[in-house]
Amino acid sequence: MDFLGIGGWEIFLILLVALLIYGPGRIVGVARNVGKIVHTLKNASSTITTQISKELEEQEKSKTEKVDEVKKIA
Repeated sequence: MDFLGIGGWEIFLILLVALLIYGPGRIVGVARNVGKIVHTLKNASSTITTQISKELEEQEKSKTEKVDEVKKIA
């Protein structure tokens, strides 16, 4: 198992350290908060990507319209 370049033993060690630091009661809440943060970041990334794509399409469309106008004049 390889997750983001981290092997199985490394993941196990990280989870073990987190369990020792936070304890079994708080580890669930910490994991839930990390999950919410990751979800929010993914949504923000998706929104930004969509907005940039729309802006690029509008610019391309604008350039095409200008070229067509110049061709009509010539």
